[in-house]
Amino acid sequence: MSDYRELLKDKKRIVVKIGSSSLQHPETGDLDYTKLEKLVRELCDLRNRGKDVVLVTSGAIAVGKKAVKPYKDTHEPVTPIAFKQACAAVGQARLMMTYQKIFAEYNQIVAQILMTKNTVVDNMNRYNAHNTFSELLKMGIIPIVNENDTIATYEINADAESDKLIGDNDTLSAIVAALVEADLLILLSDIDGLYTDDPRKNPDAKFIEVVENLTEEYMNMGKASTGSNVGTGGMNTKMVAAKIATSVGADMVIANSKDVGILHRITNAKNEGTLFLAHKDESFNLPEFVDNLHKN
Repeated sequence: MSDYRELLKDKKRIVVKIGSSSLQHPETGDLDYTKLEKLVRELCDLRNRGKDVVLVTSGAIAVGKKAVKPYKDTHEPVTPIAFKQACAAVGQARLMMTYQKIFAEYNQIVAQILMTKNTVVDNMNRYNAHNTFSELLKMGIIPIVNENDTIATYEINADAESDKLIGDNDTLSAIVAALVEADLLILLSDIDGLYTDDPRKNPDAKFIEVVENLTEEYMNMGKASTGSNVGTGGMNTKMVAAKIATSVGADMVIANSKDVGILHRITNAKNEGTLFLAHKDESFNLPEFVDNLHKN
C-alpha cells in the first residue's frame, strides 16, 4: 500500500479541486483569507517543484451573494435562477481578483477558464480547450477553472433536469483532469475520504485507504439508494469523478480541506485521504459520458 503512495511523489500534472464550503467561514459565509492564502502557497510550491498545476474552484455564487445582499433586500429577483446567475457573475469576478492578488505575491501568473458541458461534448470546443490548457501549462501558468454558472444554469428547470450542465465541481475537476491529461486529481472537501457508510450516522463505518479497482460496490457507496446518507453529502459526485479520473489514467485522492497543507503531504507520499488507483480504459468515451450525466 505504501508503494502506491510513493508513486504520488512522481506525479507531473496535478489538478486540485476545492469546494466553496472549504473557502468560507461557516459563521459568516465570508472568504477565509488565511486558508485561501495557504492554498495558493501550496499550489505555488507544487509549481516550484516543477509540476503542472490546475485549480478547480467553487465559491463564485457564495461570494456574489455576500456582495449583492444590500441590493437583494430592496429588489425582488425575477427568478431564483436569475438571482444565482447574477451572483455568479459578480462573485466570479471578485473571486478571481482575490486569487490574482494572492498568487501575485508569489510571482505566479494565473488564468481564468470557465467551462460548460458543451466545452466537452462539442469536438471543436474540446479540442480548443485542450490546446488552451496545454499552452498555459507549457508557459508555467496555473489555470483557475470553474463552471460558467452565469450561462450554464439557464437550462435548469423542473421539466428539464436532464439538460443540467456539469453541475458540480467534483465532476468538473475530473473532466479537467481528462482534458489536460493529468496523472493526479486531488479533491479537497469537508470529509476525510471514502467510508463504507456515513461515519456521522454509523459509528461502525470503516475508512477506506485505497481503492485498487473501482467496482460497482464502491460506486454504490456514494449513492443515497444504498441507505447511506453519504450520497447526500456529495460522495456520489466524488465517485463519478473517480470513475472519470481513473478511466482516463489519473490517480485520485479525496482528502479533508480542514488543513490545506495536506496537499504537500499527499504529494510527499503521506498516508492521507482515500487513494483511487488509475486503471486506464481505452474504451472510455469522455464526451459520451459527460453528455449522459444527469440523464435518466
